[in-house]
Amino acid sequence: MTQTPTLTDRAALIRNRARAGQSAALFLQEEAAIEIKDRLTLVNRSFTQTAVVTGFPQVWHSILPNARIVADEDVLDLPEASHDLVIHALALHWASDPVGQLVQARRALKPDGLCLVSLFGGQTLHELRSALAEAEVRVTGGLSPRILPMAEIRDLGGLLQRAGLALPVADSITLTVSYADPFALMRDLRAMGEGNALSARLRRPTRRAVLEEAARIYTEHHADADGRITATFEMIFLSGWAPDASQPKPLRPGSAQTRLADALGGVESKLQD
Repeated sequence: MTQTPTLTDRAALIRNRARAGQSAALFLQEEAAIEIKDRLTLVNRSFTQTAVVTGFPQVWHSILPNARIVADEDVLDLPEASHDLVIHALALHWASDPVGQLVQARRALKPDGLCLVSLFGGQTLHELRSALAEAEVRVTGGLSPRILPMAEIRDLGGLLQRAGLALPVADSITLTVSYADPFALMRDLRAMGEGNALSARLRRPTRRAVLEEAARIYTEHHADADGRITATFEMIFLSGWAPDASQPKPLRPGSAQTRLADALGGVESKLQD
């Protein structure tokens, strides 16, 4: 049996999050929570048994005070068929097995229960990633893992289906944040608990020359007229339902009773061979 590679050093991730604490830098977690809450207002349903999978329970206690908070461990503390709503809150990008996390969320849902997921998408921190990679190659002649590999939205809808969720939907928002310089961005990432916790990361401090070169490259390509740099954060939101007989089903191919030309009031003409 093939073992899933370990992407994340869980001990390092927990340390990073503990240092973040009540930091004001948790604005991305709060933004994701607001977006999810807004999406719930569009669902014509009252949820009474909610679970939130998160590494930052303090963000969710005030938003959904009656929700059950679940740590985003490899094995989620989610009893089978116990919830009508499971929210996986901005933590799936740290999972070594994202599909496994979604499968566990699906199993925890009652029939016709809703799973809502937020995670960082592939455009997140593309400026910093390219600057660090170029700087490290120039200074050391090699590359080391520094920032998570993040999925593109076009690939994520399929994950919901693989996990057994019906009626999958994926959408995204992009936040552009301004910082005084690249070092301010790096400090903010540490303050929000999103520092490097990859299992394959370097276990020694990054050379100062690499960071300085990365800051120079970043500023050269992504600074405004005042010298401030911008950083991109793409948040992807996924939703899917636990299958239930009451849900709409697609029609079988060829089962339509009305021609498209009739519905549109057009004239149907045969294509030439």
